[in-house]
Amino acid sequence: MSLIQEKVNQAIEILKEQNMDMWLTFVRETSGVRDPVLDFLIGPNELTWPSALIFTRTGQKIAIIGNLEKESLERLNVFDEIIGYDTAVSALLKETITRINPDRIAVNTSRNNVHADGLTHAMYEFLREYLAGTPYAERLVSAEPVISAMRGRKTPAEQARVLKAVQITDEIFKKTFDYIKVGMTELEVGAYMHNLAREYNVELAWPAENCPAVNSGPDSPVGHNGPTNTKIERGHIVHFDFGVKYEDYCSDIQRVCYVLREDETEAPLPVQRGFITIRTAIEKSRFAMKAGIAGKEIDIISREIVTDSGYPEFKYALGHQLGRVAHDGGALLGPLWEKYGDSPNQKLEVGQIFTIEPGLAVDGFGYVGLEEDVVMTTNGAEYLGEPQREIILLKG
Repeated sequence: MSLIQEKVNQAIEILKEQNMDMWLTFVRETSGVRDPVLDFLIGPNELTWPSALIFTRTGQKIAIIGNLEKESLERLNVFDEIIGYDTAVSALLKETITRINPDRIAVNTSRNNVHADGLTHAMYEFLREYLAGTPYAERLVSAEPVISAMRGRKTPAEQARVLKAVQITDEIFKKTFDYIKVGMTELEVGAYMHNLAREYNVELAWPAENCPAVNSGPDSPVGHNGPTNTKIERGHIVHFDFGVKYEDYCSDIQRVCYVLREDETEAPLPVQRGFITIRTAIEKSRFAMKAGIAGKEIDIISREIVTDSGYPEFKYALGHQLGRVAHDGGALLGPLWEKYGDSPNQKLEVGQIFTIEPGLAVDGFGYVGLEEDVVMTTNGAEYLGEPQREIILLKG
């Protein structure tokens, strides 16, 4: 069974679970605006004319598409019924929905999950226009719960791809730590990591301009910024944020090193204290992650550990879901801030993959930010790959 078939079957089970009669994905000219769910439903295939992909909780899998694309979708062996057209989708769509007679039709709109918000405003208007005069125009509801569950609950095949991405990322980090020398710039280190990614034949998990982030010392800008001409010096913390994409699935990992001064054999106490604080925050949060708990409850644990230790509160969510993209949407390990909407209230589920990434600045040395990738199991959150448990010491 292909991964697409696996995810479509999973979606139908979710429709049953949520008592949702129909899920409708309605798109056009996907080379211009591509609904994120298409990666799960038709893979890299493009749809040109207005097209409807329909799944029902009774197991129906129907595609209404332009005749020019019928053969490419038939090859997927996903849809039981493929209805082609040449001039107009409206009558076919109306007839098909009337035949199914759903009480609720989930469409791809969402206030909280960008990956569930693929229905454009114009296509929504077209849909209501095509269904005018029927009861179905008033039965449209958000597909956010359906898409968030399908995207979040990683199948064993998806988990295996993320794990492989994590393992490759770890190997690239190890080679990079051996490569770093005092006097190198952040840009030189970033370029080396790009070369390693090409050698491993993997893509980067986000744009190359800031993948990796490399921050050496206290003056390097931390965040979604790329490497700079800042030089690596003794007495610097060197912080990394990096991920790769293996067979369409991403890793997202942060690591920290300390560059020893000539007379040092270990990191200074302030650096050690900052590292221990972040390691403790990650481990206690991970231990608390159980299916059914809201993400905001996990965020509180790390946030309080950091602030109770005397450091400023980090101004971002503790962790996000990981999958086909680095920020995979759905439930969030985060605070109830306006920018995060309702995502922190959503519950953790088995199969979801999260990052855990608290951070803090150590005055005069740089930024301590660790990021670990974990998968939710029936026993709680388990690490994907080996976490960083000790400061990596570089002799320069």
